[in-house]
Amino acid sequence: MKIALASDHAGFELRTGVADYLRARGVAFEDFGCGPGESVDYVDYGAKGARAVVSGVCDRAILICGTGLGMAIVANKFKGLRATPCSSEYAAEMSRKHNDSNCLTLGGRTHGLEQALGIVRVWLETDFEGGRHGRRVQKIRDLEDENFK
Repeated sequence: MKIALASDHAGFELRTGVADYLRARGVAFEDFGCGPGESVDYVDYGAKGARAVVSGVCDRAILICGTGLGMAIVANKFKGLRATPCSSEYAAEMSRKHNDSNCLTLGGRTHGLEQALGIVRVWLETDFEGGRHGRRVQKIRDLEDENFK
């Protein structure tokens, strides 16, 4: 598995911590920025991470802005992405088990590093259950086919 990792300036510090965590655990990732001290638009960096997943360069994305909400909005504009802003390990677990989330969004201003790393760990380790949840994810894909032309 390869992760697309990106943030705006509000998520820079948390992204650095997540990158260290991934590196220490041998999880492959590509860092799409932003750099230190930059003031940037989250939309641009969320799009970079989302495009990496849509194109197949990466399997999943972790996108970080001030709250994780803006990044989720951006990522969910891309067909095939199911971005979930998670504020707890339970939400991360359910986002994977039931929604087959392929994009986790976090908030640099709303998540402490320890909390965020717990969420990342659960999100990375949890598999999609399929079954009735597979039907539901397929309905999401059907809506994308209908609305993303």
